[in-house]
Amino acid sequence: MNKVSDILAQNAFSLENINDLDKEISSLVQSRLNNVGPTTMLFYQEPLHIVRGEGIWLYDSKGKQYLDVYNNVASLGHCHPKVIDAVCNQMRSVNIHTRYLHETMHNYSEKLLKTMPESINRLVMTCTGTESNDLAMRLARNYTKNKGFIVSEAAYHGNSTAVTEASPSAYKKQQLPDYIITIPVAPIGIENDKIEDWFANNVSNAINTLDARGYGCAALLIDTIFSSDGIYSDPKGFIKKAVGIVKDRGGLFIADEVQPGFGRTGDSMWGFERHGVMPDIVTMGKPMGNGYPVSGLASRLDLLESMSEEAGYFNTFGGSTVAAAAALAVLETIQEEDLIAKTYTVGKYFKSGLLQLQAQYDCISEVRGTGLFLGAELSKDGDITRPDPERATAIMNALRQNGVLIGGAGKYASTLKIRPPLCFNKANADLFLSKLEDAIKVT
Repeated sequence: MNKVSDILAQNAFSLENINDLDKEISSLVQSRLNNVGPTTMLFYQEPLHIVRGEGIWLYDSKGKQYLDVYNNVASLGHCHPKVIDAVCNQMRSVNIHTRYLHETMHNYSEKLLKTMPESINRLVMTCTGTESNDLAMRLARNYTKNKGFIVSEAAYHGNSTAVTEASPSAYKKQQLPDYIITIPVAPIGIENDKIEDWFANNVSNAINTLDARGYGCAALLIDTIFSSDGIYSDPKGFIKKAVGIVKDRGGLFIADEVQPGFGRTGDSMWGFERHGVMPDIVTMGKPMGNGYPVSGLASRLDLLESMSEEAGYFNTFGGSTVAAAAALAVLETIQEEDLIAKTYTVGKYFKSGLLQLQAQYDCISEVRGTGLFLGAELSKDGDITRPDPERATAIMNALRQNGVLIGGAGKYASTLKIRPPLCFNKANADLFLSKLEDAIKVT
C-alpha cells in the first residue's frame, strides 16, 4: 500500500515550473508570488486565468470554455441571476453588521432551521466554513468540558489554528496534537454489512485513547460524505452506531455539512439525514451563498447558552444584510427549482455512466458517492490495494487541457473528486464521461 499522499500538493501548481508557462500566465503567477507569497495555491500543472463564469461553465482569458465539474462554491452554478440580483439590490440599500435589526437575517434563519431537526433550533451566521467549525469546536469543548476530538484520517475542516489541528490532510511535516485522534473510514474489501460495526469500534477505541490521555472526547467531527477521505457515502447509516457511542460517553456529534449540505447528495437537504443521525451541531460554508462569503452554525439553544455564559461572541460580517440576502436567494432557489430531486436523478444517471467506464477500464477500481458528489478510485491494474495517485493526477490535468475541471481526494490522493454545480444535467454528464474516457486513454 502506498504511503499517505499530500492531497493539497496533488491539486496544486508547483512554483518550480513557472518558467515552463507561457508569458501571460508566467507573469501573473510571478505577480501573485511577489505580492501574496509562498502560501498562495493554484490548481493544476498549468494554472488557469479565469475571467468569466456562467452556469456550469468557466471561461479563461483566451476565451476557452471549461466544464466545471469541481466547484461547490457556486453551488447553483456560476453567476446565478437570482443571487446576483439579491446581492446587488441589498448592497444598493445598506450592508451593515448584525448589531442592528434587519428582517432578512431573521427570515433566512427561520427558513433554514425548518430544514433541520426540531432540536436544532438556533443559527449563528459566520463568514467561512473555517469560522463555523472553529466555533463548533469551541462550543463542544465548553459544553462537555473535554478537549479531545475524533476526525477521519484524511479530513479537512478549515484553516484556523484550532481547525487546522483537526485537519490531517493539511499537514506536511508536523504531527497532530495528541488530543486529536484520527480514524479510517473503511478498510479495503470490507463487506457493507460490517462497516457500521467496524467504524463504531474505531470510534470507541479513539474515545478510550482520549480518556487515557486525560483529554476526554469533546466531539466526533466529521464531514458526512468524507470528501477528503475519498468520498464515502454508503451504506446509509454506517455512522449511526458510532454517533450513539460518542453521545453515550458524553461527547457531541458535529456534522460538517460544508460539502455534503444544501442538497448535494440528492437524497435530502443534509448529509447527516442520509444516515438517520441527530447532530448536536451542524456547520455550513461555501455553497450557502453561491460564491458570496457566508456560512453558519446551527445548534441547540442550550449549547449556545452555555458558551454565552462564559464569553461573548460577535461576528462583524456573519449575517450582514448582504450575506443574508445571498443565502436566502440560494435557499429559495434550491426549493423553487426542486434541485434536490434533480440532483438525485442526474446523480444516479451520472454514477451509472461512471460504473460503465469502470467495467471498461481496469484503472477505475471503485466508484463511490451519491447525488452530485462522486468519486472514482484510480488503482494499478484494478487492484484497489495499489492506489495510483500518479494516474489520478495525470487524468486531472489531461481533463483540464481538454476543457474539463475536476479535483483529487483520498488518503492516497488516488480519487478523482467529481462535484459539479447543482444545475448539472444529463447532457453535461455525457460530455464529462466522454472526456474522461479520452483522458484515460491518453494517460
